[in-house]
Amino acid sequence: MSETPNTQEQQLGLLRDEIDSIDQQIQKLINQRASCAQRVADVKQAFQGTKEAVFYRPEREAQVLRKVMERNGGPLDNEEMARLFREVMSACLAHEKPMQVAFLGPQGTFTQSAALKHFGHSVVTVPLSSIDEVFREVEAKSANYGVVPIENSSEGMVNNTLDSFRQSNLVICGEVEMRVHQNLLVQAGTDIDNVECIYSHQQSLAQCRSWLDTHLYKAERFAVSSNAEAARRVAEAGENTGKVAAIAGSMAADLYGLEIANANIEDQPDNTTRFLIIGHNSVPSSGQDKTSILVLARNKSGALYHILEPFQRHNVSMTSIESRPSGAGLWGYVFYIDFEGHLDDANVQAVLTDLDTEVAELRVLGSYPQAVL
Repeated sequence: MSETPNTQEQQLGLLRDEIDSIDQQIQKLINQRASCAQRVADVKQAFQGTKEAVFYRPEREAQVLRKVMERNGGPLDNEEMARLFREVMSACLAHEKPMQVAFLGPQGTFTQSAALKHFGHSVVTVPLSSIDEVFREVEAKSANYGVVPIENSSEGMVNNTLDSFRQSNLVICGEVEMRVHQNLLVQAGTDIDNVECIYSHQQSLAQCRSWLDTHLYKAERFAVSSNAEAARRVAEAGENTGKVAAIAGSMAADLYGLEIANANIEDQPDNTTRFLIIGHNSVPSSGQDKTSILVLARNKSGALYHILEPFQRHNVSMTSIESRPSGAGLWGYVFYIDFEGHLDDANVQAVLTDLDTEVAELRVLGSYPQAVL
């Protein structure tokens, strides 16, 4: 019978040996998974052709991540375990075929963080200067997918994204929800009492309005194209060093070498932004899906009622509705509607059939898996 180790170093030594053994097993299994993923790619290319083969399957990845969370027994929590598997899947997919993902840049924006959260860090992220450019880059197939913001829990919808769908034939392939933490970023050594100017995106300035009114009410606020651009301006402040600050995320702080003077300054502690994944291919049902549509209402009495009534009658749960001017006449409106369910579901098809007779235009923007992470 072996003796029980009686010193701390002996006990830690045994535990480290056990960890090393587990690591070897994990490494071997990850490589086995990568080899299996490569065989999947070979089968797709053999049957679909090199150009037509679809390697990224949003519904399949959502199903895998849900199963990971369902069978997780701890001590890691469900989301942490799912994030680890997300990175494994990202690396395996890159081994099959690396993907390019366009996002609203520059580097360091929340949209880039959303892209990496959804696709993992093995994709190539391509920063672009506007939402329109993201749509054009994907339409031209210069990028496989795009990531654009669609709504914030405290500031509402992103109208540029809504309007871009009217001019595009791209479809929604997925969604990402991110808890957004806003931070006050400064150069090292800055006394925030001396800050005269604050840069940020207009939505971030709005999300931190109360905090700014309380703590930096004398500083002038300037809206710029993105939070990352705000961080860049502070990093390159020159003679204004010590007088300027930015509101941005921790990723921008790391990228531009800034300090977080105050963390989590958003007025709403559960501040969340939703992002959409846009691409060319429709997505089969994953079992837990959303559908987004665009509806051009007829100019008649009770038009909105006739749009909403089929959802209630066919027991389809609507999650959001937003109106925008149609641009096709005075007081004409387009409605963007999100609801639970997939285009293949019988009750969803019934809703769309009824709507088609009541509206001037109906477009399905996509059915896609509900956000897992």
